[in-house]
Amino acid sequence: MRPIAILQHEHGVSAGHFASWLAARSLPHHLVSIHHGEAVPSSAEPYAGVCSLGGNMSANDPLPWIGEELALLRDAVARGVPVIGHCLGGQLLAGALGAAVYRNPCKEMGWLPVDVVDPAMAEEWLGSTTTGELFHWHGDAFELPPGARRLLSSRLTPNQAFVVGRGAAEHLGMQFHIEMTPALVTAWARDPGAADEVAEERTRTGGPGVQSPEEMCRDVERRCEAMKMLAWRLYDRWARTLRR
Repeated sequence: MRPIAILQHEHGVSAGHFASWLAARSLPHHLVSIHHGEAVPSSAEPYAGVCSLGGNMSANDPLPWIGEELALLRDAVARGVPVIGHCLGGQLLAGALGAAVYRNPCKEMGWLPVDVVDPAMAEEWLGSTTTGELFHWHGDAFELPPGARRLLSSRLTPNQAFVVGRGAAEHLGMQFHIEMTPALVTAWARDPGAADEVAEERTRTGGPGVQSPEEMCRDVERRCEAMKMLAWRLYDRWARTLRR
């Protein structure tokens, strides 16, 4: 089977549960370390699927690799190579498909509820009509691309997840970080800049979508395990259209 390309944009923003799911399913992958200067592939032809991870940058930033990644995602869609995007990756997928990415009025940082928009679709993709808390860390958001179906929403971010079909492939864009492990959550929350970012957001907006670093780390093992179960069901459904 061809490998799944994983596009990593920043140190410490790794594949988490997606990597453990790949290992459990014996699926080959190729890590593209953009944060270490590795070039974005010019074509999706060698891959079974493409996974785009998160990052602190904006999909609208004038970074050379962003245009290259948008071109790769468009190429993947044109070739019928399924794409899955996590947070920044979801924004990049939306942008590649023609949707706007914009600054959200409020940041979302921490464990926050996400609502199911389409129960039948949620049963198909998540095996459930409830999601519980999912982990967030974003200031931007995306509009829905043409032809996309909205799967999930939240009070502060109308579009939390979408699915769009092109030919035989189905592409999934997410605004949250369903890939997070306890180690990743703890590392992000304990980063010296996290408390400052939360404090700034509370000053700017009152902070309706942010939690303290202490709350992010509370009961983190249980929270991440519950999210892992949901993530693996989502990944299994996305994998149905992987190219062999």
